[in-house]
Amino acid sequence: MSGGGFRSRSKGGDKGGDKNSANKSAVRNPKKSPAPKKSAGRNVPGLDAPRLLAHEVLGRVRADEAYANLILPKALKQWNITERDAAFTTEITYGTLRAQGVLDAVIAQCSSRPLEQIAPEVLDGLRLGTYQLLYTRVEPHAAVDTTVRLVEASGNGQAKGFANAIMRTVSRASAEKWIDKLTPPGEIAAAAFRNAHPTWIAESFSRVLGLGELDEALAADSQRPSVHLVARPGEISAEELALITGGEPGDYSPYAVRLESGDPGDAEPVRQGLAAVQDEGSQLIARAVVEAPVEGPDQGRWLDLCAGPGGKAALMGALARIDGAHVDAVEVSPHRATLVKKTVGDLPVTVHVADGRDPGLEPGFDRVLVDAPCTGLGALRRRPEARWRKSESDIAQLSPLQFELLASALTLVRPGGVVVYSTCSPDLRETRSVVDRAVKELGAVEVDAHELVAPMDNVGDQASVQMWPHRHGTDAMFFAVLRRAD
Repeated sequence: MSGGGFRSRSKGGDKGGDKNSANKSAVRNPKKSPAPKKSAGRNVPGLDAPRLLAHEVLGRVRADEAYANLILPKALKQWNITERDAAFTTEITYGTLRAQGVLDAVIAQCSSRPLEQIAPEVLDGLRLGTYQLLYTRVEPHAAVDTTVRLVEASGNGQAKGFANAIMRTVSRASAEKWIDKLTPPGEIAAAAFRNAHPTWIAESFSRVLGLGELDEALAADSQRPSVHLVARPGEISAEELALITGGEPGDYSPYAVRLESGDPGDAEPVRQGLAAVQDEGSQLIARAVVEAPVEGPDQGRWLDLCAGPGGKAALMGALARIDGAHVDAVEVSPHRATLVKKTVGDLPVTVHVADGRDPGLEPGFDRVLVDAPCTGLGALRRRPEARWRKSESDIAQLSPLQFELLASALTLVRPGGVVVYSTCSPDLRETRSVVDRAVKELGAVEVDAHELVAPMDNVGDQASVQMWPHRHGTDAMFFAVLRRAD
């Protein structure tokens, strides 16, 4: 596919205007990035609300660094988009964000201009259209036509021919042919491209899994996760919650219920505070803090050292109320500390706004949870845009903080007490490397954690636990149990 100007690199060449002057609004001035244009609105001739909303959400994610999983559900209600249209909107929005790397490679192959020189609103439309062509059953003519109309409605009318040419070129080959054509060399890089992940994330996963499960693990990140609810102990059982919501009890946590569809916020137990949304893996980690055996009597002093936004603190607090214990919850961010207070409600939890590395609390805790800040690579399936926002350099910045928080926990726990270190990331630099360093430099003693998640199995060869979406249906969460040497 070769050509010049703004025309698609198609062999036949779609006819258009002067390639040196037409579609100039599709080109970004590299010296000055244009401000995001306002939404085209909900009533545009020839355009349906799902595509208009999807395009608007893509723009907000790009320009405002918003999270699609937070803004789209609210927008669907505001736009009064329901049922099949809501499902279609969700599919093309989340799908476009997840597959961005593949979509950009295809668009770049068809464009005579580098992607960075295409106006961002135009590129959002092209990504949305290309996703429909490659990954859905939308008729090609509908995907092409609506993409051109979106480009025009976004204030880039002169770019219609440019968008039309690219879309027509994309439509001439199947997704399989495009991926075969553009897949890079190397087994890991190829797996990453096939499954729409940056190569560095695929490399990270492969260090833990090897190559045999890599494709399956990456593919799981692009599958819609089921909603997990937690039944608050002492208030409602998982069996009761499942009966009320129509869900199924979880496979591993005694408090978990899994929902395949529906808005969990509509469930009466959730509205009443008897249950909440929480990944089953998170539930297992909070439960492990409470269930891990300690040496000597448990005096009921428990600590969550990195508590925001409060899900694990709330579950620990519910269990503490049953056991007559008390939880101190530390959160460095005042805003997140407020979320923790709201989440724990009237449970026996005291929230402290403090830095977990030096929270100013009296040592002697029986149980300490360090749910450390991390890259979140284990929850990519829940935030479709996250894989393209994160950078490998983030790990280098977080690892020292993770170790300092674990070191703090080991000074706050009493001799014979337990520290649970956890992350929502499977990257070895955030998991085993931090734990191994604590054992080597701080004299911490690691305890086998596998029994704490039974009957879950296949959680790794080390004493720690590594969960995976493709193995367990949870986020890819890690935790290890440690004791002070003295």
